[in-house]
Amino acid sequence: MSARRARVVLASASPRRRELLARAGLDFEIDPAHVDETLAPGVEPVAAARELSERKARAVARRHAEPAFVLGADTVVALERGHGSWELFAKPDSPEEAAAMLRALSGTRHAVVTGLCVVRTSDQRAFLESERTWVTMRALAAPEIEAYVSTGEWRDKAGGYAIQESADRFVTALEGGGFDNVVGLPVARALALLRLAGACLAG
Repeated sequence: MSARRARVVLASASPRRRELLARAGLDFEIDPAHVDETLAPGVEPVAAARELSERKARAVARRHAEPAFVLGADTVVALERGHGSWELFAKPDSPEEAAAMLRALSGTRHAVVTGLCVVRTSDQRAFLESERTWVTMRALAAPEIEAYVSTGEWRDKAGGYAIQESADRFVTALEGGGFDNVVGLPVARALALLRLAGACLAG
């Protein structure tokens, strides 16, 4: 008797995450989570990304009575400020905020962390993972920042830039994690977490 294909629900409206999962050949539904993303002061980036991904996955899992595996993800950009402290960059709300983020990240080696959570609705058990990529960004001139912000690519992007679009020219090195993680979803890690939770996936 063959195993029944898992029902997978992506708890995100992100077109980038949707595209990455679809390219991997995964069949899934989309049910975006709308949760409070406020974090306690001083939380470090891996803990922050994992906590937010779990909030999203659990919020959506509560809406699904039928057996499913709900995948939540959250990406944070973080700059180490010394003595174990971090500055976290979420999604900018305005062009001015996007420009301020780019000025702060210009010429730095910063972390992009994606937290992953799969909630198995049959017993509400959560499975957590994360991936961190170190991104080296060259120094950006003020006119470059102004021109980039005017494109609007910063919208809905943690840290105010999209490496998969024209901001790739700002990045000189990636270390420790994948390009897809910087885009917003480490696909291989997400599929492995779904399988760990018990999902029967194609391939």
